[in-house]
Amino acid sequence: MEKNLTTGSILKSILYFSLPYLLSYFLQTLYGMADLFIIGQFEDISSITAVSIGSQVMHMITVMIVGLAMGATVNIGQAIGAGNKKKAAKDIGNTVTLFMMLAIVGAAGLLFFIKPIVGMMSTPQEAVHETVIYLTICFLGIPFITAYNIISSIFRGIGDSKSPMYFIAAACAINIILDYLFIGGLHMGAAGAALGTTCSQTISVLIALVVIMKKKTGISLSKNDFKIDRKTIKRLLKIGIPVALQDGFIQIAFIIITIIANRRGLDTAAAVGIVEKIISFLFLVPSSMLSTVSALGAQNIGAGKRERAQRILYYAVIITVGFGVMISIIIQFIAEPVVGLFTENAKVILLGSQYIRGYIFDCIFAGVHFSFSGYFCACGHSELSFIHNIIAILLVRIPGVYITAKVFSSLFPMGLATVGGSLLSVIICVIAYAWMKKKQGCMD
Repeated sequence: MEKNLTTGSILKSILYFSLPYLLSYFLQTLYGMADLFIIGQFEDISSITAVSIGSQVMHMITVMIVGLAMGATVNIGQAIGAGNKKKAAKDIGNTVTLFMMLAIVGAAGLLFFIKPIVGMMSTPQEAVHETVIYLTICFLGIPFITAYNIISSIFRGIGDSKSPMYFIAAACAINIILDYLFIGGLHMGAAGAALGTTCSQTISVLIALVVIMKKKTGISLSKNDFKIDRKTIKRLLKIGIPVALQDGFIQIAFIIITIIANRRGLDTAAAVGIVEKIISFLFLVPSSMLSTVSALGAQNIGAGKRERAQRILYYAVIITVGFGVMISIIIQFIAEPVVGLFTENAKVILLGSQYIRGYIFDCIFAGVHFSFSGYFCACGHSELSFIHNIIAILLVRIPGVYITAKVFSSLFPMGLATVGGSLLSVIICVIAYAWMKKKQGCMD
């Protein structure tokens, strides 16, 4: 059922919403980490590289779907906050129709361009064949990935972050079991990792559909709600497109970093791939605050409580900075053992530990601009999130990584170069937020 998050303790509301979301994101991240960990126990470096590259492509697609779905979360949240269940129903129905159309068309298009995608990634020749197989299977599963994420975005829009956690928990458990079956038992390599992921996501969607049919959300849907309504679609896309583009460009930046690493050889490619998985896990708290601030902020803005939405932002920034500082210090002492969980190759461990020691400081500043991005989305100004991210990527992140990769043999400076991009984003976010406050909060 729907949850009103416009009253009571702000910290309690943040924890109520963010903890289930945090666990959901942890379990979703565990997907890729489990694939990489298990294949590392049974296959060679070429298979590890194929899964790390292929899963990075899939992660980019997934975050763009999640970003686009942010439009649904915010609009549904604002409707719930304003007590307009008819509008919420229309938003939900149009979200389902729009996303399933996009999923089918997108999957077909991506299947056609698999080999060019693998080539653009500068995939080492030893890993090309398995990367193609991995992506083929995963692309076929895109409709199910999309279905899971739109269902989750709808639940979060009505204030329920627990149900998506249960869906992904079931999928994660099934994925690990299937990974050991397909990779360890049947020795299917990268194909087994992709098949396990796709099958588990399909089962997760089926479970979610059963829950939806039995769960009382307080919102009644009719056939008319699923008919495309231009005004509704426009509202969804106004917020969703800038966030999807923002997330897409962020992932493109990471892919460019991967390409730079791949050109330095198989050991560097494997090291960077492993660290990207570790970082995606450590970024759980910062990332969870983006969705938390956007969902909670949207409900409060819909209810006319703009000052409370701003206080939600302040709490989120404090939480993420505290976490970022703590984890950045810890990782300096345990980098080698952490990277060593995924491989026994001494060269890969050395390179990976160098990279993560520099990269980890990004956790501090990324948490701040993620929180601001959530607030901008809740206000209906998601274009601000896109602007600060694209400026940081083009001016600092990509040039910094390219230059450090050329100048230094160690990967530490290359990892540290990513921090500059997030620092610039924070500066732009603070300026944009000050401008919005001067204009008296969120403007339509």
